[in-house]
Amino acid sequence: MNLLSAFQKIDEYRWILDPSFRDGMNVPVLVIASHDILKQAIEDEAIGQLINVASLPGIVKYAIGMPDIHRGYGFPIGGVAAFDYENGIISPGGVGYDINCGVRLIKTNIKTSEIKPLLSKTIETIFNNIPCGVGRGGKIKVNNPQLDDVMSKGSIWAVKNGYGWDDDIEKTEDNGTFHGANPDFVSKRAKQRGLSQLGSLGAGNHFIEIEEVAEIYDSHAANIMGLEKSQVIIMIHTGSRGLGYQICDDYLKIILNDMGKYGINVRDRQLASVPLHSTPGKRYMGAMACAANFAWANRQIITFWIRESFERVFSKKANELGMEILYDITHNIAKVEQHTVNGKKRKLIVHRKGATRAFPKGHPLTPLKYQNIGQPIILPGDMGTMSFLLVGSGERYEETFASSAHGAGRVLSRRAARKRAISRDIPLELKRHGITLKAHSLHTVSEEIPDAYKNVGLVADSLDKAGIARKVARLIPIGVVKG
Repeated sequence: MNLLSAFQKIDEYRWILDPSFRDGMNVPVLVIASHDILKQAIEDEAIGQLINVASLPGIVKYAIGMPDIHRGYGFPIGGVAAFDYENGIISPGGVGYDINCGVRLIKTNIKTSEIKPLLSKTIETIFNNIPCGVGRGGKIKVNNPQLDDVMSKGSIWAVKNGYGWDDDIEKTEDNGTFHGANPDFVSKRAKQRGLSQLGSLGAGNHFIEIEEVAEIYDSHAANIMGLEKSQVIIMIHTGSRGLGYQICDDYLKIILNDMGKYGINVRDRQLASVPLHSTPGKRYMGAMACAANFAWANRQIITFWIRESFERVFSKKANELGMEILYDITHNIAKVEQHTVNGKKRKLIVHRKGATRAFPKGHPLTPLKYQNIGQPIILPGDMGTMSFLLVGSGERYEETFASSAHGAGRVLSRRAARKRAISRDIPLELKRHGITLKAHSLHTVSEEIPDAYKNVGLVADSLDKAGIARKVARLIPIGVVKG
């Protein structure tokens, strides 16, 4: 049977594939997307990966694809899967190599008209102040005991060491600390990579953008967030750097070697999994938490240097410039959460890979400031068009384990993007659209051309119309820093 025709249409933005489609599927596949995005995900083989995920032991309710879904390592990027806490599995491929890659928004009280004459200087100052690029180390050199402290405490370590404000913690998911971190479960090689990379942006799809609030959709939510049209905000997208990559790589090998001991067979070796409460499962969770904390500390330190950069350019203190964190959200993580499944509360381990949580108003884990509107969801697009800010609506809370998309999602591989960018002057193209670019490598820029990504507006509309999240604001880039 043709895979596309096998999907049952629930409505314009929800599609379901019955587990009878293939032997071994334990739950249905649910995709949140338009028909065109679903078709594209099938051609990309991402839906095939999602079907493999639906066959994993202990999976609950659905294997879910968000509208930014595309092929990844084992699990598709834009994928969500929840497993029973007692009898389910943990899979490094369901988190990804860049553990706690995430996005942070910093507000300012600066208007676009005020920054335009100083934009080139601002971008240049940020670029010179924050190390970026493949393998580039940070300016902070920590020793092994200090690194263990970073991996245990996350953002709290950074703030206590002078890299931020106390209320930065409150605007960070989980207050910037993933509990249960155990540095003893992190390899010497992973620690060596982390020692020199704290406070660095990296390369690939990581970036710092200066953006303008171009459109407000929900004035009530925007007012609570402190947003208005023509306001300048800053978006940071980065993660746990080489430390997180190495932790994932280390445990994929360990778990691939050990999963036979637990009677686990997978359709794709990249889905290597072990029981959550097994020795390798517990050790991976402890190491994953270390990478998550490193990533939060990393974004916090970068925030400090961005504030410092603005202070130099504008000759004002960061607090005078209104440089508060709006929110910081992770999109590569596995978390123990409680959700209602078939009318019963269950403890689950929720894998979100290229997906974020989307808690509604009133949820105890939604920050106090946002209790009346819902948790902010940051949806970055490509560097040439736009991004969105949304809030969790709660309409599909149980259906999606309170999850949302994480960005636009790729439509071109990096190789295909480089090929398309040959003979093009990407910085000039962006300049013609009023966007100033400063990059460590034009090779990276060619991989991140706007054409390489889906239309993030269609992704945002899918989330909004499917009842997962409510659009608050559209943001457009005016300055970009890339590795």
